[in-house]
Amino acid sequence: MKDLSKRNPNNPILSPEDISPSSSQMVIECLLNPGVFSFNNKIWILVRVAERPHQKHGTVSIPIYNENEALEVLSFRIDDPKLNTEDPRVINYDGTDYLTTISHLRLFHSEDGVIFEESDNHKNLFGKGKYESYGIEDCRVAQLDNMYYLTYTAVSDYGVGVGLQTTKDWIHFKKHGIIFPPHNKDCALFTSKINGTYYALHRPSSPQIGGHYLWIAQSPDGRHWGNHKCIAKTRPGKFDSQRLGAGASPIKTPYGWLEIYHGATETHRYCLGALLLDLNDPSIVIARSEEPIMEPLAPYEKQGFFGNVVFTNGHIVKGDSLIIYYGASDQYVCQASFSIQEILEHLKVI
Repeated sequence: MKDLSKRNPNNPILSPEDISPSSSQMVIECLLNPGVFSFNNKIWILVRVAERPHQKHGTVSIPIYNENEALEVLSFRIDDPKLNTEDPRVINYDGTDYLTTISHLRLFHSEDGVIFEESDNHKNLFGKGKYESYGIEDCRVAQLDNMYYLTYTAVSDYGVGVGLQTTKDWIHFKKHGIIFPPHNKDCALFTSKINGTYYALHRPSSPQIGGHYLWIAQSPDGRHWGNHKCIAKTRPGKFDSQRLGAGASPIKTPYGWLEIYHGATETHRYCLGALLLDLNDPSIVIARSEEPIMEPLAPYEKQGFFGNVVFTNGHIVKGDSLIIYYGASDQYVCQASFSIQEILEHLKVI
């Protein structure tokens, strides 16, 4: 097994203590999985910031966005028999699931791609409406011509789906609603059309029959999707034995579309792998990594809010260099680089 990444020596490049919470009611629990893009000659990251309310003795307090799209804190007594707190990430009260944290998306920019500062001229993105009442998470950013497409996980008591917003200037945003209904996430758009058609990777979940597999879909307009096909399944005994999902937008190479994806085991250990898809029909998988190209090895990847995790949904390509930004142990934002050619040589033809 060989880890192909070169981790930035400044990792983590962002930690929870580096930024302020969105309100005095909240504390920042962790930073996760930034979307990445270039804009105005700078590198930008759209970081998922997970917060939770200040906790009081004898109660559990959880945050939601209410019908007025305002932050509301619900509190339940620890000794209430209707309360189930077995999972630290999701509690259940009287048959309804609630997240213990709520996430929003926050913009940072950088001249060198390592030292980031928060933007004063661009607003943060918060959940709005009943399908985002538990927050928005893990945004992928795809640029097609002069338009940026933001695909993100929308969470509510209706389930986990994929929302879409578009922008040209990162000040004015247009919402297009839910484009993949629950349960679905990990949606990454291709950065160019193929024969006049939009393509996107996505990950529906089927906990009873089937599994957490990687699918591809087509669209005439980037908003309405069909012709869904499953292109990669979990593999027993490997790093992606339990679930897999898309990272950022696939990278166009002379040999095919290179997709960096995450795979997880039954013990929730998250690594990165790679797929090579046909240039003209990306539903055809040409090659796939047998072993991970990156696995949690550094202390900040092995220990944190949820340890043994490396997870990416954002990158910058510079020639042969692939610079990924990734979430480590569900707590920190980090950076690593790869040789695209080395990744391609690592793949096994199917």
